[in-house]
Amino acid sequence: MASPDALINALTTLLVTLDPPGLAPVFLGLTVGMTTAQRRFVAFRGALIAFGILAVFALFGSSVLGLLGISIGAFRIAGGLLLFWISFEMVFEKRQERKEKTSQKAITIDHIHDIAVFPLALPLIAGPGAISATVLLSGTFTSALDRALLIGVLALIMVVLYATLLIAEKLDRFLGVTGRAILTRLLGVILAALSVQFVVDGIRSAFAIP
Repeated sequence: MASPDALINALTTLLVTLDPPGLAPVFLGLTVGMTTAQRRFVAFRGALIAFGILAVFALFGSSVLGLLGISIGAFRIAGGLLLFWISFEMVFEKRQERKEKTSQKAITIDHIHDIAVFPLALPLIAGPGAISATVLLSGTFTSALDRALLIGVLALIMVVLYATLLIAEKLDRFLGVTGRAILTRLLGVILAALSVQFVVDGIRSAFAIP
């Protein structure tokens, strides 16, 4: 059974990678002009679809890597580097800018009912960083019970994300530009440290270093 430290690490990694407070202003941009009920529907559907996507990777990600001949050590190194790049974007405010561009593009192309699928669920919530983090964590949650616990962590994160989107307008007003910048940078530094740990663990695993 997974240790409390492993569960806390999984919770922290996914929470920082998904960055609910950073997603709040993007969600507001996506749903501009919608009623409260419509926003609630989009938030629920987006979180549910993203949960399904990440749950599949949590259950079968390691198996897919095995079929492709990719060791979990190699994926930890690659995934850690990808998460480090995301943390770099967060610290230097590049990620928020990219998310906002994605949301603006979607508004002009997709119908309002599809926004929950694209770009909210994929790639804004279940993006490359979240998928990589989920597969990396699934490598340490190997038993059936551990995988169930990881799914539970994902469900908890999605509940937090959904609640954040519901209060997105109030949260965005409360944090303001300065608050969002400080929080995003702080989360970016935490994610950078976690990503480096993934790389270190990957090197140990790949080269059988105790």
